[in-house]
Amino acid sequence: MALSGMRGLSVFISDIRNCQNKEQERLRVDKELGKVRTRFKNEKGLAPYEKKKYVWKMLYIYMLGYDVDFGHMEAVSLISAPKYPEKQVGYIVTSCLLNENHDFLRLAINTVRNDIIGRNETFQCLALTLVGNIGGREFAESLAPDVQKILISSSCRPLVRKKAALCLLRLFRKNPDVVNVDGWSDRMAQLLDERDLGVLTSSMSLFVSLVSNNYDAYWSCLPKCVKTLERLARNQDIPQEYTYYGIPSPWLQVKTMRALQYFPVIEDPSSRRSLFEVLQRILMGTDVVKNVNKNNASHAVLFEALSLVMHLDAEKEMMSQCVALLGKFIAVREPNIRYLGLENMSRMLMVTDVQDIIKRHQAQIITSLKDPDISIRRRALDLLYGMCDVSNAKDIVEELLQYLSTAEFVIREELSLKAAILAEKFAPDLSWYVDVILQLIDKAGDFVSDDIWFRVVQFVTNNEDLQPYAAVKVKEYLDKPAIHETMVKVGAYILGEYSHLLASRPGFSPREIFNLIHEKLPTVSISTIPILLSSYAKILMHTQPPDPELQNQIWMIFRKYESCIDVEIQQRAVEYFELSKKGAALMDILAEMPKFTERQSALIKKAEDTESDTAEQSAIKMRTQQQASNALVVTDQPPVAGTVPVSQLGLVKIPSTSNTDHRPGDQELTHTNGVLTIVDPQPLDSSADLLGDLLGPLAIEGPPDNGSTSEHKMMSPHEGIPSEDALAIATVGEQPNSVQPIGNIAERFSILCLKDSGVLYEDPYIQIGIKAEWRAHQGRLLLYMGNKNTAPLVSVQALTLSPSHLKIERSLVPDTIPPRAQVQCPLEIINLRPSRDVAVLDFSYKFSSHVVNVRLRLPAVLNKFLQPISLNGEEFFLQWRSLSGPPLKLQEVVRGVKPMQLNDMANIFNSFNVMVLPGLDPNPNNLVASTTFYSETTRAMLALVRIETDPADRTQLRMTVASGDPALTFELKEFIKEQLISIPSIPRAPEPTPTQPPQVDLSDPGALLAGLM
Repeated sequence: MALSGMRGLSVFISDIRNCQNKEQERLRVDKELGKVRTRFKNEKGLAPYEKKKYVWKMLYIYMLGYDVDFGHMEAVSLISAPKYPEKQVGYIVTSCLLNENHDFLRLAINTVRNDIIGRNETFQCLALTLVGNIGGREFAESLAPDVQKILISSSCRPLVRKKAALCLLRLFRKNPDVVNVDGWSDRMAQLLDERDLGVLTSSMSLFVSLVSNNYDAYWSCLPKCVKTLERLARNQDIPQEYTYYGIPSPWLQVKTMRALQYFPVIEDPSSRRSLFEVLQRILMGTDVVKNVNKNNASHAVLFEALSLVMHLDAEKEMMSQCVALLGKFIAVREPNIRYLGLENMSRMLMVTDVQDIIKRHQAQIITSLKDPDISIRRRALDLLYGMCDVSNAKDIVEELLQYLSTAEFVIREELSLKAAILAEKFAPDLSWYVDVILQLIDKAGDFVSDDIWFRVVQFVTNNEDLQPYAAVKVKEYLDKPAIHETMVKVGAYILGEYSHLLASRPGFSPREIFNLIHEKLPTVSISTIPILLSSYAKILMHTQPPDPELQNQIWMIFRKYESCIDVEIQQRAVEYFELSKKGAALMDILAEMPKFTERQSALIKKAEDTESDTAEQSAIKMRTQQQASNALVVTDQPPVAGTVPVSQLGLVKIPSTSNTDHRPGDQELTHTNGVLTIVDPQPLDSSADLLGDLLGPLAIEGPPDNGSTSEHKMMSPHEGIPSEDALAIATVGEQPNSVQPIGNIAERFSILCLKDSGVLYEDPYIQIGIKAEWRAHQGRLLLYMGNKNTAPLVSVQALTLSPSHLKIERSLVPDTIPPRAQVQCPLEIINLRPSRDVAVLDFSYKFSSHVVNVRLRLPAVLNKFLQPISLNGEEFFLQWRSLSGPPLKLQEVVRGVKPMQLNDMANIFNSFNVMVLPGLDPNPNNLVASTTFYSETTRAMLALVRIETDPADRTQLRMTVASGDPALTFELKEFIKEQLISIPSIPRAPEPTPTQPPQVDLSDPGALLAGLM
């Protein structure tokens, strides 16, 4: 942007940069918008130069994040200006401010078309850029033919044709049904013969899009693509300016090879031979060098060439060469190259002939399982899983089991599932399979799904020779002092069914087996108790002759659980107790489980269904479902006697009861002279009292009116089954850990709800600080994670669980925080609608033998999206009178308020951005306040509050809240009520002093922690 001579714009930008805070900036922007609006109203006296200046200001204000809802016509009108400076401004601002559906764009179509078909190349480029940026349907219908003519015109300069190709590409991607490309095969073939590399590169981008849509119409272009690759890779016949670090136009090479992959296998011997020569040259000429830019370009070409080699089903010799090259790449230090090498090796596995060649690199692939980068570890795991067969299954599964002990939590579930599937598919004998599954459960019980132990039960049940061995193995694990509950389940089930087969062995008598299982009963959850009761019944059945003492002991257990509140446990206890009185008939009733019918493994089916998903992607999908305000109910059924112990987890969606999609209806928001007002198009009742019920008598003794009560029930977002959003309100961060936090987590959160910087969490090893910035419905929250020790923190994970009303984007947190170092994690937050739910940070790390996991509420709360606004009496009364009755105006008597003076209460309101308006209410015991709420759906919404207190009883008050959005009214009312009950005054206490010695400076002077430690 040229600012010479435009002093007013320069001064405005300087003023914005000199603003001390956001409020000053907003006031300066409002002042400037008012000035621009006034000048546009007197447009007749406005010179084109001045109009250009004001339109530039509008664009700058828009780039700052403010809404610019006027001046669009002035911007569009500049498109038709005869001079380049004004026309340039018109095109740039129009493409930024207006979307494809804006009505004003229709007024500019003819002007844009005239510039496109005109002879002024500069104007042509401006017009093509605008059409490409907006890409609307009307533009495509009206202008696509003209853009096509420019592209194939020999009289236009390459610069214009290049922009025409990119413009046509955008129109075709956006509106493929409108842009007519029928019969374009010959024209594209001509374009691919273009000597100018700029036009050829843009045309190739267009060709990739066309051929991906319908490759059959462009067979004639295939030889042209091969010749282009020959020209670049073999002949290197290109100008010097298109050579990037010695590589001939790598972008064009990549696009050309990508286009070739949309065609089926090439059968023409000449084209195939030429293509393989080029690919051979690329494979032989690529190596890892120190220059990062050259590496990026050369490897982009190389990996696209590998994809083309796989697509063409090349000869085994070339495939072996590709695998050898990838084997060299997975051993280099650069993590990006290692990642790509492992990923392409996984794709190579689809070609069965190279599987034996890939096995030669098995040791290096296993080494990649210990890589610091989790992405590389995932790719190595996928590759090992894909390359496993009968010959190497034992080695690979053994490595996976060893890795399981040190793998981080986010990968253990996927690792356990794949190890179980490999053990099942390639087991040399079933006893080895049982050993592997039991080791899995022992090492990673929390991450072993029920499908895995259901499957081992099926194998044991269907193979009689395996039953004694399985019973011996599970007894060995149950003899350990501490085992996972899943091991208790599988051990109790197998011993209950088959321990009688080993009754003659020491340690396998019915009494010993019962005692072994029963000592685990106090440690298990309710879902495991039914399996233990079934085992007791089986042990009782197999005890022949009966042991009266053992029988009485088991009967006492059954009687104990006959009155259990859990229906499943109660039913089993009652039925087993009655059945055990049948004597010898019990043998027929509780006979051994019959063999299961052969079926596809639930594990293998589960892996096939989710083959393309990683564990992290599955977690993201789960969170996305939860954010759609649907509770997820998981039912986990253990196997019971007489039933097949294979059941998939049932996922039941429960629709949310919250009315979160309600938007303002009849009210309209306007912003005049910095004051937000609500204009109701409905006629106001002139007979109504000035404040309606506002100045009515205080009646705290009575409950709220029926309308208010019913509305409260209707609007409650947390009734019925609790959703993820509702659970987010509950206190978190109090999970039991061996490492105790320093200071009170809840108090820190409360303080940060009113402040924008401070310490969120601290323990002896780490300190997490926060610095936040809020503007309207958007916020930026920066987490500072500082390692306080001389040893690194490893396995660091930070997962953001956001409620449905917040859209949070975060950057990745490194797996390791070095000693005395600090890392930053920025969070970009957008508020979608009013809600009191809070986002949760699920944070974990490992230090020495300590594994710490805490869930911390993030202070992205309702009041962060409030901005105080001052209203005079006339403005307040107008809005209050227009909002009459539920659901826009809600009233409630609040009890349990800690007694406080009215001044202290006003301080509380001001602290969470609700401005108290003194003198508006004639009753000195009352206060009224106003604020503006910002969200993506409501934008700016005015909210009004009145508090009526009784001097004789300060523990209760009557509160009335009004706004143009029912959801906002309810949420703000509940939020204020929570604050009045839980926070009696503004927190003035200093931050809790750490009990640790003073920390060293983390060397970053701009970081938050440096000022907090």
